Amino acid sequence: MKDFIAISDYSSDEIKDLLDVAVKLKKEYFKKGNKKLLKGKVLGMIFQKPSLRTRVSFDMAMRHLGGDALYLSPSEIGLGKRESIADVARVLSGYVQGLMARVFEHEHVLELAKWSDVPVVNGLSDYNHPCQGMADALTIIENFGKKSKGLNISYVGDGNNVTVSLMHVSALLGWNVTVGTPEGYDVNPAAVEIAKAIAVKTGSKLSFVRDVHEAVKGAHVIYTDTWTSMGQEEEAAKREKVFPPYQVNAQLVSEADKDVIVMHCLPAHRNQELTDDVADGEHSVIFQQAHNRLHAQKAILARLFDVA
Repeated sequence: MKDFIAISDYSSDEIKDLLDVAVKLKKEYFKKGNKKLLKGKVLGMIFQKPSLRTRVSFDMAMRHLGGDALYLSPSEIGLGKRESIADVARVLSGYVQGLMARVFEHEHVLELAKWSDVPVVNGLSDYNHPCQGMADALTIIENFGKKSKGLNISYVGDGNNVTVSLMHVSALLGWNVTVGTPEGYDVNPAAVEIAKAIAVKTGSKLSFVRDVHEAVKGAHVIYTDTWTSMGQEEEAAKREKVFPPYQVNAQLVSEADKDVIVMHCLPAHRNQELTDDVADGEHSVIFQQAHNRLHAQKAILARLFDVA
């Protein structure tokens, strides 16, 4: 692995291998602490967007594995504005052993990877959220077991970057995916074509519907996300009129499989896309999912640095 930019860059076997490493490192951490696999390594963390889970989980992942992390705020770099992305990549490559970037535009992380001499991890872009997707897959496997082929994964709400990575990792693992979105808020068409090509190889079934009740029928997983992502604030009022039918509430959950789990990548706007009683209820795994960001990212870092 040179970089980790998109889950779809890898084969089913490579993604399964990463998940196996994540399971191993998580067990090791809770048993006796992780081995210092990344001693002497520093991860430069470039942020254009504010973050809780991404910043803390990457920072702690590096510390648990014996390395260190350096936070670089938007004001310190001004990626592509104060200084060209190519120059930033080449400068930082001489200071740190890896880069993680949480950006607005996907092209920015691609440009970083193009010019960097050290591994680059996509911490989020407007196209996808691969580290979240790996944590999601780890959470699903923990709840349903490794022999989980044929699971029904339902995503309802805005067809955003999180949807892309969930769709791709699910297809690679042989899970069936149903995406329920309102008209005008569909998943990136190019990402859908990639998922379809993967599904042909793995036997995954992909469905795209408008009706939220149809979307969750037989679902083993119901996943949702915020209706308005960072950078879309001007659309918030409009979106708040469009998305209420897609709210994940107790009634919707009751229409899925009796053992369904409910997922959300957080932060959640409670009682908008997800009601309090569901978020804090027996079907919710949102905090297990959040904590698994740490363990999935340890696996990604260990593979990128070729130490596991």
